[in-house]
Amino acid sequence: MEEKLKVSAPVYQQIAADIAAKIVDKRYQVGEKVYARSSLASQYGVSSETARRAICVLADLDIVDVTKGSGVVINSYENAVKFVQQFTGIQSIYDLKQKVFNCIDQQKKDMKFLSSCVQGIVERTERFQAVNPFIPFEIKITNQTPYLNKSISEINFWHYTNATVIGIKRDQTILMSPGPYAILCENDTLYYCGDNDCQERVNNYLYSDPDSEQD
Repeated sequence: MEEKLKVSAPVYQQIAADIAAKIVDKRYQVGEKVYARSSLASQYGVSSETARRAICVLADLDIVDVTKGSGVVINSYENAVKFVQQFTGIQSIYDLKQKVFNCIDQQKKDMKFLSSCVQGIVERTERFQAVNPFIPFEIKITNQTPYLNKSISEINFWHYTNATVIGIKRDQTILMSPGPYAILCENDTLYYCGDNDCQERVNNYLYSDPDSEQD
């Protein structure tokens, strides 16, 4: 039986949204000190790195202030409200997509036929790219790239390729809008948008000597 494709936001974004929701519910007050990274990781059952990225999301949005030696302090109720509203809207899209995949599974569509249709779309992508720059390209992440296990932000992906990452397929999960702290893991499929030449730039950048790219 075919595995259902699950669509979800990255775990660190979900944790960041949950903390923001607690601020909106006034379970945490502005100025209040909250979790250290280790306790946050323990509470949500995730790695310390995932907890760190969740805190980075909140800090980037000015929801919390992170000061070395002082921990994580709630900085803005208003920014927390904006983030929760935005994340809730994104989640509703995820839910709709999940229902679509469930319907496909329930109706037991011919997966071989679907695969051939997808292949046809892929083959026509370059043709449509000229008139619609939002049709994504894709590239497989292998152990041949020097940027394995590094974040999108850490490798300055956009700066060197002028391409925008819109999703990452990992196993049977698609991470939509993964954000700058998403890590490139082996066997991921990276989906990105850009101009007609970005496909070659991305391939050259991910699978060449990083020192030669950044000189």
